[in-house]
Amino acid sequence: MVAQLETPGLNSTPSLPYSVKGLVQVFTSSQRSFFTSVMAQALRIAGQGTPVLIVQFLKGGIGQGYQRPIQMGQNLDWIRCDLLRFIDTPELEKSEKKALQELWQHTKKVVNEGKYSLLLLDELSLAIHFGCIPETEVLDFLSQRPSHLDIILTGSQMPQSILDVADQITEIRRSHQP
Repeated sequence: MVAQLETPGLNSTPSLPYSVKGLVQVFTSSQRSFFTSVMAQALRIAGQGTPVLIVQFLKGGIGQGYQRPIQMGQNLDWIRCDLLRFIDTPELEKSEKKALQELWQHTKKVVNEGKYSLLLLDELSLAIHFGCIPETEVLDFLSQRPSHLDIILTGSQMPQSILDVADQITEIRRSHQP
């Protein structure tokens, strides 16, 4: 991962001449797809000893929820929403919207505890697009996150306001026509 360095004197650690500022990266595609390279990046970083949290908002079906995170090694926590199905439509039941909102609130809480250095928010853009997570809350979260935290957001419907605050935007395109 690439980090930005802040100028001397502005960091919170007096013994260092600089501090590392986390980046916001966006991976988007016109089609909904699994971002294998993003997941591989998260696994590689966790394997190097960096605490990583992966949050998948719209992939359910395994009865997981934030109460039962999957721990892959000592540095990677993986959470899926407590849904009975894979969400692919904005027509959600109240219980599904509640589960998404609970996962979002949990994510904000644990991130602010400062344990993680990388946060991957998979399909957050569609959770926003479907009206489950307010765009303004996401923007507030991004601006108030711990300064060392790198964040990767994925999805096919990324709002322009989030693209505007991203340090890096990667658009995945098909190079051939079916």
